[in-house]
Amino acid sequence: MINKSLNRTIDYYNQNADTFVSGTVNVEFTEVQDMFLKNLTTGAFILDFGCGSGRDAKYFLSKGFQVEASDGSEEICRIAEKNVGIPIKKMLFSELDAVEKYDAIWACSSILHLSKEELKDVMCKMIRATKKNGYIYTSFKYGDFEGYRNGRYFTDFTRESFAEFLKAFPKLEIKKSWISDDVRPGRGDEKWLNLILKKLDTV
Repeated sequence: MINKSLNRTIDYYNQNADTFVSGTVNVEFTEVQDMFLKNLTTGAFILDFGCGSGRDAKYFLSKGFQVEASDGSEEICRIAEKNVGIPIKKMLFSELDAVEKYDAIWACSSILHLSKEELKDVMCKMIRATKKNGYIYTSFKYGDFEGYRNGRYFTDFTRESFAEFLKAFPKLEIKKSWISDDVRPGRGDEKWLNLILKKLDTV
């Protein structure tokens, strides 16, 4: 069952898919992509979770990694398939049900559309889907806002508020965190919290 906030956000992406993809597909993001990939061995299995334009999935494939990609928007999936050249699974974040399948999950500017309560459930699913000693990259707009903004639901975090949030997940540790400027043209005044998390090899 899709909650109202997520349904509204997915509607936004279905209605604005072409504009969204054109604004993100060619953004230079190799510094962050490579920072993530250096934790993995070539050929590792990555889930691009909320893949958007497919920019990152395409890059990971070009570097010799195995990739699955998913998105909740049917229109985004359609366009991403053309960009990447692999099937894109239409899947809500809450529908992730894999168990220790992926060496890493890439959730770039995606799970930020969940409320904190929803995010708790999805983080549990992401932890379960990742192999021990696996990695998760995710990013949030930097701040303390939670609610609708520009037609979509957002949950923002600061370093401090995310560290507090992560206390509920003892299997995860923050491997690296940093604050960056938005890389899209004209958006440099917006800040992002970037996080590389590691799943600990614990019972």
